[in-house]
Amino acid sequence: MVRAWVAGLAVLAGLAVPIAVATPAAAQTGTFAYVANNVADTVSVIDTATNTVVGDPIPVGDGPFGVAVTPDGTRVYVTNSQADTVSVIDTATNTVIGDPIPVGDGPFGVAVTPDGTRVYVTNSQADTVSVIDTATNTVIGDPIPVGNNPFGVAITPDGTRAYVINLFSNDVSVIDTATNTVTTTIPVGDAPQGVAITPDGNFVYVSNSGFPGTVSVIDTATNTVTTTIPIGITPKGVAITPDGNFVYVARLNNLVSVIDTATNTVTTTIPVGDLSQQVAITPDGTRAYVTNLDSDNVSVIDTATNTVTTTVPVGDGPIGVAIGTVTTERTPTKLTLKLEKKKGKDTLDALGGNHGLTLKAKLTAEGQPLEGKDITFTNAVLLCTDTTDERGKATCKVPGKQAKDTCYTAAFAGDGTYEPSTATVCKKDDHGKPGPWSAQLDPSDVHDLVQSAMASAGLPD
Repeated sequence: MVRAWVAGLAVLAGLAVPIAVATPAAAQTGTFAYVANNVADTVSVIDTATNTVVGDPIPVGDGPFGVAVTPDGTRVYVTNSQADTVSVIDTATNTVIGDPIPVGDGPFGVAVTPDGTRVYVTNSQADTVSVIDTATNTVIGDPIPVGNNPFGVAITPDGTRAYVINLFSNDVSVIDTATNTVTTTIPVGDAPQGVAITPDGNFVYVSNSGFPGTVSVIDTATNTVTTTIPIGITPKGVAITPDGNFVYVARLNNLVSVIDTATNTVTTTIPVGDLSQQVAITPDGTRAYVTNLDSDNVSVIDTATNTVTTTVPVGDGPIGVAIGTVTTERTPTKLTLKLEKKKGKDTLDALGGNHGLTLKAKLTAEGQPLEGKDITFTNAVLLCTDTTDERGKATCKVPGKQAKDTCYTAAFAGDGTYEPSTATVCKKDDHGKPGPWSAQLDPSDVHDLVQSAMASAGLPD
């Protein structure tokens, strides 16, 4: 009732009424690649939607090596190979939370169980695996003895087994995650370095970096090697597409080999950066991200064409990479819009009348102006786009005589930090022209006018 009365008051006053709409805070979902910069002791975060690094590098411990993202995307676990610890990153803020978690000597590989409750860390110098409880971020139980120089680790989709590759003993230890004991050891090729498990859990692919370089395929039903695939010089990191059809193997000689799992043969080889290390694939399977140790960047491969589409600079000495889907809160924004008649002799028509309008928008977040954000102005069609200045203001000049009953909208599309918002103002009064106060009033002016009118009328707030 009061709202209808206020609207009527505005029309009677001849106002062009600004209607500001601020979208409330809402969850934003994005896919990000987390890259361990081994020399720089940092983690870089790549937004896979734009293939740009977001924010500053995240400081972690000495010699970050392996990276794993929890299934819910809330945490990233990073092994610090020179500090014998694991750092935990909160993906909502991209900051390290809590103290580093002490593990064994020389932690390299890291993997999170599908239910997100446990993290398995290979301690290369201690020949053990540490298990972290993610609820407390503490190591539980005794270290699990495995082979000589454990390097990488992968966990089956059902979470029942962890496969640990042992670089110097040329084998794979299979851990029963219910008891955290090794149930069997599988011989593979020389110097295994990479490991990945197919989405159906039926096969494990292990890269063997010794000359001449092969990939062993383990049948998880029997825990035996069923196939050995020639791959070429020094294969390292391994990743499998979500549909299980292809295996991407990063090789130290600046190449990535692609294996067709239907035939277990290499179908193509892709040039990437210098000393390629690890590889991770996006959840939709459309892109593979490869770390290049010596060129300090990440190659992005389009898996449809198996070509590098872009290269993303990161920190010094990138090695580990993991990709996760992260849900974060964005800051609400408020957009206001007002309409002014355009004045000046350049807008006079033949009868001397003023035509043309100026739309003025202001974008704020938590009461502060937002600079450098694109605002689009429309009235059923796009009128113009302007970027907000240091006061959060953007302007659109609309030349020519404007039709009666026209409404104009300003819109901010939002971004990774801020929520979208819109505002609308309508050009309407008894004569189809902007009211006499439209150039002076913003929403706070309207609010004051309405409050005064309501008080005079004896109406409650």
